[in-house]
Amino acid sequence: MRVIWFLLLLVTSYYFTESKKGRARHKGRIKGIKWWTLANFGERSNSLRSSVTKLYENPSLLPLTKRQRKLVTRNPGTIMAIAKGAKTAMDECKYQFRNRRWNCPTYQDRHGGSVFGKILQKGCRETAFIYAITSAAVSHSVARACAEGSVHTCTCDYAHNRVPSGKDWEWNGCSDNAKFGHKFSRRFVDGIEKGRDFRYMMNLHNNEAGRVHVSSGLKQDCKCHGMSGSCTIKTCWMKLQSFRRVGDLLKDRFDGATKVLPGNNGKTLVEGNAGRGRGRRKRRFNFQPSNPKHKKPGRRDIVYFENSPTFCDKDGSIGFDGTHGRACNASSIGIDGCDLMCCGRGYKSEKYVVQERCSCTFHWCCQVKCKTCTRTKMKHTCL
Repeated sequence: MRVIWFLLLLVTSYYFTESKKGRARHKGRIKGIKWWTLANFGERSNSLRSSVTKLYENPSLLPLTKRQRKLVTRNPGTIMAIAKGAKTAMDECKYQFRNRRWNCPTYQDRHGGSVFGKILQKGCRETAFIYAITSAAVSHSVARACAEGSVHTCTCDYAHNRVPSGKDWEWNGCSDNAKFGHKFSRRFVDGIEKGRDFRYMMNLHNNEAGRVHVSSGLKQDCKCHGMSGSCTIKTCWMKLQSFRRVGDLLKDRFDGATKVLPGNNGKTLVEGNAGRGRGRRKRRFNFQPSNPKHKKPGRRDIVYFENSPTFCDKDGSIGFDGTHGRACNASSIGIDGCDLMCCGRGYKSEKYVVQERCSCTFHWCCQVKCKTCTRTKMKHTCL
């Protein structure tokens, strides 16, 4: 009898110890994503550059892992691009979800928590979008910084200059270095992911999906040269599409995101000079859709494994306040309409008065004179 009690005690002790370790690893991984807080540094002072410069003077204050600090130290100038990318990703997320129940709220957590809040503890499509948009923003920002000469270890991408030119144009411009940006983002963003569980695979896949939408969006841009504005010859280069376009594409992928089954096995493919141990490892994951009628997700697709909350009411588990008091569109039947936004709770309408410029006329030369008009508008907010 004593032996049985002793064995039960050992099993119970092991179970609670492993559960505690698992929760710690899970919490640590979510809490460890601190580089996103670089987006808020510009708001704490008058200049983002001055804030980052102070961090350079004391690298230990950088909200990065040891591996990330080593990477940015080896590539001077990238920390500014990362901070700009983090801010761009945050702004783009808010823009894309401005008319939805979940409107991409961000927080300033002084205890090292994520700026995107506890939603990251879920495996839902909103979490997937956050990973994709932030990874894409770093890739996009670093690629542009290379072309601008802001990063010491990269320059313009001159690979296209070796490709034959056209009949009335030639390669002679400074192309955005999408290849360097993609590679740097993979090393910087993916490097914080640890473990081999399903969430790890999901995060890496969505990170890569964001980067692919950036690097595959290069387009040719040209400038004319010639006497009196004639276009006798054009010099051309490859330029990344605007990040707003990248955000639009990722939002489309969010709307059509694939729910996948947990327990999928990942494959590791080795590219490059793998025989000598110097190959570049790229991971491809064999995700199975939860709906067998759906196709398997590709590199550009966003994947998730957990249904999203309704986001209607205040939910402490994800730190979301719900849609109470949110503005809505009473004339819309879409997601921004009062019926859907307010989750059937109803809404209140109130009038308010605004003063706007109106009846503007142009006077030679060079003034625009306007009148001030008083108008009454309606505001609708969820109960």
